[in-house]
Amino acid sequence: MALSSFGRPVRALVVGASGTIGGALVDLLVTDAGVESILACSRTPRPHASLKVQLRPMDILDEASIAAALAGVERVDLAIVATGRLHAPGGLQPEKSWRSLEMAALTQSFAINAVGPALVAKHVLPLLPREGKSVFAALSARVGSISDNRLGGWYGYRGSKAALNQLIRTLSIELARQRRDALCIGLHPGTVDSALSRPFQSGVGANQLFPAAFAAERLLAVIDGLDVAQNGQLLAWDGSTIAP
Repeated sequence: MALSSFGRPVRALVVGASGTIGGALVDLLVTDAGVESILACSRTPRPHASLKVQLRPMDILDEASIAAALAGVERVDLAIVATGRLHAPGGLQPEKSWRSLEMAALTQSFAINAVGPALVAKHVLPLLPREGKSVFAALSARVGSISDNRLGGWYGYRGSKAALNQLIRTLSIELARQRRDALCIGLHPGTVDSALSRPFQSGVGANQLFPAAFAAERLLAVIDGLDVAQNGQLLAWDGSTIAP
């Protein structure tokens, strides 16, 4: 995998770099000769052997932390927010019925899955170059598609990902006015073998459960093939467009 469409040595940012998908993205970006540097941010940065990787702590729920992590950064060509939460031990769980809806859980879902990435965008989009291709991407999910919702349930996760998709679309419109070659998109990585999906993998076919390295390769391939006409869209790992 090589990013060939950016037209310059790529300065990348991965938020959530200690997670399963975020870590796989960092590992793959390191191998690309066209990538000059990777700023890897997470609440607890994970050491990396490559000299390309710079580690900085970032908590997406703390805007001051976001600003501090980006202090001194002059340019970002590719930013990927690889954060998200579906469940947490002893707390947040996907709701099967409206009877399970609770203020605290819904607030947590929206804060982590929608508000946090939007705050990262607030601080990253001004760092995208004025000219030449650049990309801000956030991991979303097919279940955030309103038109594709046929099963119901998972209220907080569905709702917060739908909110993220709307935020991405709105950010993309403003971004296009300032940087004609830049894109702001959502990415659906498929079902990746990770802590997020593990409790729900029993109904997933073997060929539909992706290793993190495969998901990372596919996501970067989608990013490399992006055209400005796709600004604001939610794209799946195979490059297909997911309807709002």
